[in-house]
Amino acid sequence: MRRSTGGPAVPPADGSGPERREDDRPIRVVVCDDHTILREGVRVLLESQPDMVVVGEASDGEEAVTVVDQLRPDVVLMDIAMPRVDGLEATRRIRDRHPDIRVLILSMHEDEEYVFPILEAGAGGYVPKKTASTDLVNAIRTVARGESFLYPSVAKKVVEEYLRRKERPAPDPYDGLTPREIEVLTLIAEGLTNQEIADRLFVSVKTVQAHRSNILQKLGVHDRVDLVKYAIRKGLIRLDKG
Repeated sequence: MRRSTGGPAVPPADGSGPERREDDRPIRVVVCDDHTILREGVRVLLESQPDMVVVGEASDGEEAVTVVDQLRPDVVLMDIAMPRVDGLEATRRIRDRHPDIRVLILSMHEDEEYVFPILEAGAGGYVPKKTASTDLVNAIRTVARGESFLYPSVAKKVVEEYLRRKERPAPDPYDGLTPREIEVLTLIAEGLTNQEIADRLFVSVKTVQAHRSNILQKLGVHDRVDLVKYAIRKGLIRLDKG
């Protein structure tokens, strides 16, 4: 485990620095990345800020979880691609153990395929490594306040992917069965004969047989036992129903 020996920089005398937090403490940050040069550069940047201090570092995801357990920082700056345990799993573990600790992802990846899993794991923000130093500093301050931060290019992709998902048709819970076929399936699963179903629905036995054939074909099953299993799985009947 690596701890910082430096302290936060002195605020400007003219008061032009960032606003201090309510308890007047600096933002305590742990930097997690498998590249030593990057960690050192980030440390120099953050400790030049009047309201931040780097309290620890980690070079892989497993070490990150251990360091966070011991130091309880305010913000964890996390890379995704790291050895032993990746940043996604490390983020999930940290958020599970310490819901009050914020995780900000710093990664070379900007694709939504990376962004969505990270956000679902509980990260409070996502910043690409190509970002300007001022944006990184602002992102840390934002997530430290309990807010979320997405770099503009990343936010745009997240919104686009959200809209694409929204436009996709909702999955059919009954695999293309029509309302009448679902009704027939339920009665078959309840043990009614073709004649009893025909009488119940005021249709001919031939119509019931046609429905049964269509249901078997759509579901790719072969007999009544399979239909009963399907009906139970979909909640159409209960096991104790006679």
